Amino acid sequence: MRTHWVMDYETLSNCFIGVFEDVKSEHTEIFVCHESRNDILELVTFLERNITLNEWHVSFNGLAFDSQITEYILRDKDQLLEQDGETIAKFIYEKAQDTIQNSNNGEFAKFSPKNLSIRQIDVFKLNHWDNAAKRSSLKWIQYTMDWKSIMDMPIHHSFHVVESEIEEIIKYCINDVKSTKQIMHLSKEQINLRRSLSEEYNIDLFSASEPRIAKDLFLHFLSNATGIKQWELKQLRTSREQIIFKDIILPYINFETATFQNLLKKFQDVILYPGQTKGGFKYSAQYKGIKTDYGLGGIHGARESRVYNCTEDTIIMTSDVTSFYPNLAIRNKWAPAHLPKEAFCNQYEWFFEERKKIPKKDPKNYVYKIVLNSTYGLSNDENSFLYDPQFTMRITINGQLSLTMLYEMICEGIPGAIPLMQNTDGLETMIPREHIEKYMEICARWEQITNLQLEHDKYSKLVLGDVNNYIAVTEDGKSKCKGRFEYNNLALHKNKSFLIIPKALHAYFVDGIKPEKFIKDNLNIFDFCGGVKIKGAWKFTERKIDNGEYSETKLQETIRYYISNKGSKIIKTNYNDKREIQVEAGKWLQSTMINYEEKSFEEYDINYDYYIEKVRKEIESLEPIINQLSLF
Repeated sequence: MRTHWVMDYETLSNCFIGVFEDVKSEHTEIFVCHESRNDILELVTFLERNITLNEWHVSFNGLAFDSQITEYILRDKDQLLEQDGETIAKFIYEKAQDTIQNSNNGEFAKFSPKNLSIRQIDVFKLNHWDNAAKRSSLKWIQYTMDWKSIMDMPIHHSFHVVESEIEEIIKYCINDVKSTKQIMHLSKEQINLRRSLSEEYNIDLFSASEPRIAKDLFLHFLSNATGIKQWELKQLRTSREQIIFKDIILPYINFETATFQNLLKKFQDVILYPGQTKGGFKYSAQYKGIKTDYGLGGIHGARESRVYNCTEDTIIMTSDVTSFYPNLAIRNKWAPAHLPKEAFCNQYEWFFEERKKIPKKDPKNYVYKIVLNSTYGLSNDENSFLYDPQFTMRITINGQLSLTMLYEMICEGIPGAIPLMQNTDGLETMIPREHIEKYMEICARWEQITNLQLEHDKYSKLVLGDVNNYIAVTEDGKSKCKGRFEYNNLALHKNKSFLIIPKALHAYFVDGIKPEKFIKDNLNIFDFCGGVKIKGAWKFTERKIDNGEYSETKLQETIRYYISNKGSKIIKTNYNDKREIQVEAGKWLQSTMINYEEKSFEEYDINYDYYIEKVRKEIESLEPIINQLSLF
């Protein structure tokens, strides 16, 4: 009977272990090659049955590692079947180390996905955890999804494994497989989406990240539209010796105030050279009590940290530009210089118009959103066929200036308007309620000038930490949390440490619940936990003093812990210069929870003062709540 398998390999100097678990049940197959045990015949038979039945392997980073080992085993099976367990383990270990070294050197895997004997779903690649901004190990994901056991490999891969240690390694491997299976379940919608796209467009997208989906789909459609073969399109790029900003700024960009006239002049004077498209320009403008920062990406500005409440006479208006950066290109007919302009623009606009027809719950709506947003981003990626940095700069520079026009039009056109925040594609402004109609008229005039569309809402409250950290509460009571205030449906690569704190802040600011009550009523120990990880020349140690006796224990590289009354100190120490850093400075003690154990909540001995103090400090930095119009 056909199934698919979640799998993981452990390759040590004299021991090989493979664990496979049925995706639909807990049935497990375990294979060992060691001087004390040789399962190579059973493993090869199992793998060949996978091929015959078209059974897939699901893994964490399997495309770069596990699938490569599988391919080596299958291609050298005749030789391996004649060897003893220790010789096989050493052969696999050498191949594993070569594979790791090649990957560390930035080289492509020896066996590409299309050349693998067994089809793969790699949840590491699928979730784009190989990206620098999202890079995450399986141990870190185990922590962020509250996995019960965050186990480090019990034996270093270079050590000689004795028979009595094999069961402990198998236990570790099983834990990795089961956690990978959980990631697979959490990624179910993404996997189903990639399956439907792969079948519809005949492209293997099963392990594709979102940017790769965008690149491959746009390539597919553009090839069909132009008649240019995909492999030919892939070779195309436009490199620039320089980008002269005054030549790419839209003619409708215009300002009334000296502050923003100076801003425009600063942009017009910029000449950008290769290698400067990230961080090559910075400028700040002070206007109406806010410093707004400009660069080569998007604008960012916010009023001082405070809780901004509406009154009977005031309202906070929030306006975002619909698909802002993609629409700038679409409405102005911009395209990378090396691509047929009409075909590119028509295709880009088609994705936008088609997305509007598709319900938001339909996965294809999400796909087209990916294509629209990633296409702009890929234009600044030298490895993409969309690469043309001038196309990127046209969008980002005109986007910042266009939004600043709206910013100025609202603040100059509405008496008593108070800007609160500006962030890449939208603005939040407190205005007198009597001027809501005038606000909408100004926005409509801006839409007519720019040929872009705005989406509006009204906030009753804005708990503003800064431009990237806030809680916004709409008039109908819905809330949106960003940055350090986020606590719900966090992406798995993000650090969810001490989730009880943003939860308590939300409960206080939105629901009026006192922090002490909310925190002490919470009985989820994972909400009280923090996570830390190290790499390189560092180690974690746990220091204890028990009945006057001092002890120090080395800890693993990824740690889950909480603040307790009678715990220890976790220290981060540098191997080279012996520097020491306390994970939690000051009087606070920690208890590690590498492995979750179910017990009465009182037994955890949580130090509630730590969490209450953190929440109180945040509240004190944002209050007292004042009628903000009286400030200006």
